Amino acid sequence: MKNYKAMESALIHGGIFGDPLTGAVNVPIYQTSTYRQEGIGLDVKWEYSRTGNPTRAALEALIAELEGGTAGFAFASGMAAITAVLSLFRAGDRILISSNVYGGTYRVLDKVFRQFDIRYGIVDTTDLSALESAIAPDVKAILVESPANPLMTVTDLAAVSALAKGYGILSIVDNTFMTPYLQQPLKLGADIVIHSATKYLGGHSDLVAGLVLVNSDALAKQLAFLQNATGGVLAPFDAFLLMRGIKTLSVRMDRHVENAQKAAEWLKGTPAVKLVYYPGLPDDPGYEINRKQARNGGAMISFELDERHDFRKFFTSLKLITLAESLGGVESLVCHPATMTHAAIPREIRVKVGITDNLIRLSIGIENIHDLLADLEQAILESEE
Repeated sequence: MKNYKAMESALIHGGIFGDPLTGAVNVPIYQTSTYRQEGIGLDVKWEYSRTGNPTRAALEALIAELEGGTAGFAFASGMAAITAVLSLFRAGDRILISSNVYGGTYRVLDKVFRQFDIRYGIVDTTDLSALESAIAPDVKAILVESPANPLMTVTDLAAVSALAKGYGILSIVDNTFMTPYLQQPLKLGADIVIHSATKYLGGHSDLVAGLVLVNSDALAKQLAFLQNATGGVLAPFDAFLLMRGIKTLSVRMDRHVENAQKAAEWLKGTPAVKLVYYPGLPDDPGYEINRKQARNGGAMISFELDERHDFRKFFTSLKLITLAESLGGVESLVCHPATMTHAAIPREIRVKVGITDNLIRLSIGIENIHDLLADLEQAILESEE
């Protein structure tokens, strides 16, 4: 029986807690590929670790509880999780996606699933009337990120979920940037939630993992089949590391967000910065909706340097903040979306939605904020032409 109510407690005690056999407070790493069976044809819980593993099952129970889902599924990467979700659809189906999403999501739709005649349409999901106008008989799902990668665009998740339900289609939310600690899309009406658990859930840049949560037994049955049939499952050791990371999610996210708010405000007041994209700023277009559906603005910031500054020099001048792919680790990371995370998206589409060459994406870590601001300041000064 659960004797807690707060998310901070659920992060530590949720799902399957400890090991009843030994009393260990951590779920053991069941590093096995197969399991002894007592006889032929007997109904057994564990038979083969692609189908099920106790360590992975403990993680899946934990994330299902945190997101308020019917079931959870752990995959070997965020892209493996997205691929499993997209495998729910069939030839002739169309999926509407936000106008700025992770480049890997676009790539797998454009280069892989399109070969199987699963199509996509790009829509500004912040505009509900435009989104509804794009819904045709072949549209079977709406896939959104909020805040979106990399422009931090905020979509009204409850409104989009309600719209999808009205048309009998699925609503899918990539909740990587916010985590269940800051935002719970299933409770806002979404059908499926996806996480690249590599990011904030793991939190230490030492594992690659993906998670999927669903809101119904029917979807759970379909995802369980796909997880087993396609086999992109998370290894037991990585499941153990991910559960360990989740235990400190609340304290890490609180520090991440505190630093991000201060960094966004500092960038906003810096003359060299043309635009700051951060939904925690009161003048951000998505501020009010984000405040309604999330605890705060999260810890991801994008900003655009003005033409007097060379973004290449900015990156090479950083001394503390690391130029790297990914996000959500305890260390601050910076990337250039146009050539890194979103390089798979054609230039004309990138420019149209605002992913310019001068756009910089910043994942704020938990370092001392004064050290982070000093590093940003000196790199901006060095980048002046």
